[in-house]
Amino acid sequence: MEKVNVKPAEGKLGIMVVGNGAVATTFMTGVLMARKGLAKPIGSMTQYDKIRVGRGADKKYMKYGDIVSIANLNDIVFGTWDVYPQNAYQSAMYAEVLKPKDIEPVREELEKIVPMKAAFDKNYAKRLDGDNVKDCKTRWDMVEQLREDIRNFKQQNGCSRIVVLWAASTEIYVPVYEPVHNRLADLEAAMKADDREHVAPSMCYAYAALTEGAPFVMGAPNTTVDIPAMWELAEKTKMPIAGKDFKTGQTLVKSGFAPIIGTRCLGLDGWFSTNILGNRDGLVLDEPQNFRTKEVSKLSTLETILKAEDQPDLYTDYYHKVRINYYPPRNDNKESWDNIDIFGWMGYPMQIKINFLCRDSILAAPVCLDLCLLIDLAARAGRFGTQRFLSFFLKSPMHDYTQGEEAVNHLYRQHTMLKNAIREMGGYEADEEID
Repeated sequence: MEKVNVKPAEGKLGIMVVGNGAVATTFMTGVLMARKGLAKPIGSMTQYDKIRVGRGADKKYMKYGDIVSIANLNDIVFGTWDVYPQNAYQSAMYAEVLKPKDIEPVREELEKIVPMKAAFDKNYAKRLDGDNVKDCKTRWDMVEQLREDIRNFKQQNGCSRIVVLWAASTEIYVPVYEPVHNRLADLEAAMKADDREHVAPSMCYAYAALTEGAPFVMGAPNTTVDIPAMWELAEKTKMPIAGKDFKTGQTLVKSGFAPIIGTRCLGLDGWFSTNILGNRDGLVLDEPQNFRTKEVSKLSTLETILKAEDQPDLYTDYYHKVRINYYPPRNDNKESWDNIDIFGWMGYPMQIKINFLCRDSILAAPVCLDLCLLIDLAARAGRFGTQRFLSFFLKSPMHDYTQGEEAVNHLYRQHTMLKNAIREMGGYEADEEID
């Protein structure tokens, strides 16, 4: 075993969540219930997955926490920002994801999680009407106020480390604009000049986190940390970043099922994906500019797995469509349908239908936990910049598109990258090949 210098997970880990809605409160409630022994953190890789380390006679299968030092659930302290002032207990009850019997045992702890005023710009999420909002003169003022929140939270809760996680709504689509987004100095100048068109509120959260020595995870498809200016900041502050968009239901199916078609060398004519959902996420995505952000993230999955240049007979000109429909009666219980038109021997057509009746926040909560624990681990291991090994948990994983790099969306390759990184940080050989 090589000696790897990973600082141990000592002291409290503050997880500061942007957004106190269905995903955030389901995540927080589940962690609090799990540490009381009243629920199980099912779906969490850090709590359940086992990885092979060593080969031959030295081969053994171990949980992540036995290979590397991962923060204990008992050491987590939660904080949050939200445009609505309700505490985490009220918000969890309002979301109606979890039954009251699964919230009440941790009511007191949840009531203490009161959202700080959000850094918010209504132009980025027109459907949200909350008034628990900071008064910011400029985007730079927004950054300064958020930095102060992080410092205060860390001190008041005696945390040794902080992770900032975005679990708030999808912002309107912000195309990458080189004069602002390519260089850190230009981004900072735009913040000071209050350029609200090119600087999204989420960028202010990310900037504040990294500058305060906190890793940042983007759980929505927003243009936030996937711009060269933020990569430069992550490099400068020696902080890890990850994004974007939690991979929960339909895209998880797509990134796992597309490899079946590709591996079996079957052809694809079209893949039509549609969703109905009714929570706050659905409401925000009902706005076309916000949906555009999500659409771009969901569409990128297939094109990097089934590629025409690799197999022109099989994957030239297939049609890929994604739809999201706001349907209030479903609340957090999202339903997705996939219709897949494939062809086989001698070009004969076949169809596959997948109907996934999923619970959005139930799938997202363990992803939130894993991303927070693993990016904290990455920071303690001295890793900084884009953490590609976390792609397994994200819909459109970050990659350096300025250098023509492609995102890895293939679920099994993503899992291999994850395992190799854990092995490496644990001082074992990263011995699995990614074909």
